[in-house]
Amino acid sequence: MSVKSRTPHRIMFMIGLILAGEAIFALPFHLARFFRPTVLELFQLSNTELGAAQGMYGIFAMLCYFPGGPLADRFPARKLLALSLWTTAAGGLYMATFPDYMGAVILWSFFGISTILFFWAALIRAARDWGGSDEQGRAFGILDAGRGLLAAVLASVAVVIFGFFFPDGYAMASFEDKRDALRVVIHGYTAATVAAGVFVWFAIADDHPPGEPVRSNWRPGTENVWQHIIRVMRMPAVWLQALIVVCAYVGYKGFDNYALYAVQGYGMDEVDAARIVAIGAWMRPIAALGAGFLGDRFMVSRMTVIAFVILLASQLFFALGTPVPGLVWVLLGNTLITCTAIFGLRGLYFALFEEEKVPVALTGTAVGLVSVLGFTPDIFVSYLGGILLDRSPGLAGHQHFFFMLAGFAALGVMISFTLMRRLHPLSRPVSPPEST
Repeated sequence: MSVKSRTPHRIMFMIGLILAGEAIFALPFHLARFFRPTVLELFQLSNTELGAAQGMYGIFAMLCYFPGGPLADRFPARKLLALSLWTTAAGGLYMATFPDYMGAVILWSFFGISTILFFWAALIRAARDWGGSDEQGRAFGILDAGRGLLAAVLASVAVVIFGFFFPDGYAMASFEDKRDALRVVIHGYTAATVAAGVFVWFAIADDHPPGEPVRSNWRPGTENVWQHIIRVMRMPAVWLQALIVVCAYVGYKGFDNYALYAVQGYGMDEVDAARIVAIGAWMRPIAALGAGFLGDRFMVSRMTVIAFVILLASQLFFALGTPVPGLVWVLLGNTLITCTAIFGLRGLYFALFEEEKVPVALTGTAVGLVSVLGFTPDIFVSYLGGILLDRSPGLAGHQHFFFMLAGFAALGVMISFTLMRRLHPLSRPVSPPEST
């Protein structure tokens, strides 16, 4: 890491981005990912109904990604991030009442607005500015590694607290005892979201990271927003990047079903299944940071291709294999491999902006365009997964789901390879960027 990246103000700036970047998604995503069987039971939802509610998150998020881009190009990240965090925490208070199906639809729709409109493009814009011109892989690797570390810590603590309520085993607990346990977890995530907003308010500067030369205009500018949008839409590489994010994010969304797969495929109880997923989450800081550093050394686009190949192999293993109850090490081993690829991609795909030579002043708008398309899996993966699981209960439904994930991983291999060759034609030798 360069000297500029080690200055105290820059460290606090990145810590603020990390805390904000993960805390805001804890309520809409962590509960359903780490405690999925319990959420289905206590909210009295089917897989399809929970998928439909989460699909509404994706619809509202998609509507918010693009307008959020120009806002991030014109207003300070500190205020946008803090506002989003505190608004999302308010939704956590409602979640703790265990709303019915329609209430869940409304709740996840609200989260789709509160976590995206003023937040997402501002986060990516700030991270790109932090990385400068020569440390983009490092910046996004550190960001997602830090987010992953926070997610793993929060999940591990939540699992310990949740398990504490069942000294005689989950199966022996009453419905109300289970609700009380999950309510404590929800309140804990809500408190963490509020605290992250307070930290961001004081840790992130209104202009740009201290110690980094100004590379673009962060003040409310006079540029024509539509000119920004048109310029970004005319960049073919940005469209390919958006498709890469689609394929990578399908794999990430698929991780939400791993706890349920552990219960129904390997015969584990809900607490042990949550532990398996929490262990997998610990791969995120390692994979994202490693992929980011390797991306700076060997090209982000090349590492993206490699990560998709690993993801394809691991998803096919789950799709074609037959789980044997008791062989938990097989489930854990392939889960760790899958998480390496999934979280490595998360540390890479936004670092492609610099390799594509997208102007810094257009970052927020480019993030908006990429995100509108790239995060559409929020709309369909959970819903489609719920349909597949409900129509073919048991192992067959899970295998069908893993085949779908493998198909998107294969598509990701092809698209990322196409982008790499577009950015680095065969007529020119492909070599690592020179360090400065």
